[in-house]
Amino acid sequence: MWKKCEKLIFSVFFHISGSKEKSIIVKRLFKLYNLYMACVYGIGNPLIDYICSVTEKDLADLNLSKGTMLLIDSDKQNEIVEHTKGRDIIYSCGGSCPNTMVTLSSLGVKTILAGSIGDDDLGREYRLRLKESNVVDQLVTKKESVTGTSIILLTNDKERTMNTYLGANRLFTPEDVVEESALQADLFYFTGYMWDTDNQKKSVLKTLKLFKDKGKKIAFDVADPFAVGRYRQTFQELIADYCDIVFANSEEARYLMDNYDPYECCRSLGKLCPIAIVKNGKKGSFISNNRVITQIPSYGTSIPVDTTGAGDTYASGFLYGYLTGRDLVSSCNIASYLAGEIIARIGAQFDKDSIVKLKAFIDKNFPMK
Repeated sequence: MWKKCEKLIFSVFFHISGSKEKSIIVKRLFKLYNLYMACVYGIGNPLIDYICSVTEKDLADLNLSKGTMLLIDSDKQNEIVEHTKGRDIIYSCGGSCPNTMVTLSSLGVKTILAGSIGDDDLGREYRLRLKESNVVDQLVTKKESVTGTSIILLTNDKERTMNTYLGANRLFTPEDVVEESALQADLFYFTGYMWDTDNQKKSVLKTLKLFKDKGKKIAFDVADPFAVGRYRQTFQELIADYCDIVFANSEEARYLMDNYDPYECCRSLGKLCPIAIVKNGKKGSFISNNRVITQIPSYGTSIPVDTTGAGDTYASGFLYGYLTGRDLVSSCNIASYLAGEIIARIGAQFDKDSIVKLKAFIDKNFPMK
């Protein structure tokens, strides 16, 4: 493929008279090539999302804290399912890292997803959805367990309370990381959720060392304030030792840096790695690029329908801009725009028709230069 691109670039070079025109067109051809060749490898939790609207009383009856992500066992899963029986339920294929991989793929970036599923109908459905989304499937089937689920309870203010039964995800091991496939990628992406099981943690650490040794990029989404509470020092060390890019929302950043000011959190995170992003809800976000901080506006609806996957979508938007050679502020604007769009609908992924319209907006307003 590279040889064909070389021939095309040289052909354009010799057939255009003006040096300025040559420079502009060749630069664009190289950026299109970057998009075609860009690849992201992710290790995540493939989960079937079970989305249901509930009241504050429902959460109290179930002894759940609104807006949190809780790891549950099969007994608690059954209790919640029984409590919400008879209500309208939306099922979809999700998981934090998988959501990011699917959206990146739909935007045109090659993605590879590693993780574990059960030998069951839910697992087979998950593989089918990945294939439909053009995500390279590096999932392993664990016959001794079941595919994981996430029960997402939405209150009237559209805040989500996530109750995750990991199932087969707990069994993903370092031996399940296919090094040859992983190192096809330019960037490794993972989230803080991986630190809740020893097997997954070791798998991520193995991959971090692989990418670090090869001089490849690494992006980390903190993903959950309670994970930060459990692993604060570990996450700080991970960011400083391995990461080129880190994402955190204002609450996660507050726990991580012990500061209530998102700007100051971004400044502190920017001392740990080259690119640090703190998302601040309706107020937009901050990015630290080599310790220079820029504020990014929010986009989209002021009244969200469902905040599930907003952070996952933000990460995919930023990485899309970053991998296609856009400047970091434009990449953040793309991220903010897509996050604003995803919260205007139920679920954490866009349908194909929406992606066409979203890409047209991005190309018009945040073009490759």
